[in-house]
Amino acid sequence: MPGIAVKLRILAGATLALSAMQAHAQTFPSKPIRIVVPLAAGGPGDVLARSVAQKLTENVGQQVVVDNRPGANTNIGNEAVAKSAPDGYTLLATASTLTINPALYTNLTYDAVKSFAPVTLIAWTPLVLVVHPSLPVKSVPELAALAKAKPGQIYYGSAGSGSVLHLAGEMFNTMARVKLVHVPYKGVTNAFSDLLGGQISLMFPGAPIALPQARAGKLRALATTGEKRAPAAPELPTVAEMGFPGYEVSVWYGMLAPAGTPQATIGRLHTEIVKVVQLPEIAGRWAALGAVPLTNTPEQFAAFLKNDLSKWAKVVRDSGAKVD
Repeated sequence: MPGIAVKLRILAGATLALSAMQAHAQTFPSKPIRIVVPLAAGGPGDVLARSVAQKLTENVGQQVVVDNRPGANTNIGNEAVAKSAPDGYTLLATASTLTINPALYTNLTYDAVKSFAPVTLIAWTPLVLVVHPSLPVKSVPELAALAKAKPGQIYYGSAGSGSVLHLAGEMFNTMARVKLVHVPYKGVTNAFSDLLGGQISLMFPGAPIALPQARAGKLRALATTGEKRAPAAPELPTVAEMGFPGYEVSVWYGMLAPAGTPQATIGRLHTEIVKVVQLPEIAGRWAALGAVPLTNTPEQFAAFLKNDLSKWAKVVRDSGAKVD
């Protein structure tokens, strides 16, 4: 019965493979874990990743280190992890640009969905629409009206072409049917400095840098950009509330592994990372960054990524946004 013999060998091989995966999951991790952060050290994404790494080190009994690989709008770090061994010892702590970049770059060497095994989201942060006090508007509808009256005469800054801050402005242009002029900078700091100085009229920066200056009277905060009001500024309405339903721009942060990482290993990573993110002390520490802890299952994260890809592809297509 050669057919039966072949089936038995296949079954035996599958059993051995399953046993090996289970054994790996039981012993994982048995050496240090590296978390690649495709963002500059000191920024919100880096701080979030380091918080997780510190607690993971304590919880799993192995050193968890952060490796910053900034550049090319996070493409350098994303690519490094996509090409890493799928063994659970190299993770990616990336942000929204993972799902934005495919719409802007034609030469990516990784696939935002197929190259990774999602583990979990860890946080989201809203942006804040702030204007220089010299701009005579006190609400989002007033901004839209002024922009319609002065097409191409109001300038907004961003951290660079293709950044979330850039596309937040382009989405507003599309939904409000106005033409704010984009001014790309090399980083948020330079753009924000010019906003404070009045060289540009508005921005969509993160809450940690926007709110202190707005509360000090140096800028005027009009709204936040999330789906719901931001815990860091519940007094501010969302852009959607102000007459633009469907407007939603939040920066998300999440953990992923290379595609092909065993499901049992993904499960262990998910359990440990979620345990860290749900710690009260983490929520308190992240609140200063305007970040809200947020977790989901690997399957939910995978579906989220696909939806986000579609969302940003439409924004880029409708706005004609390009990487300079």
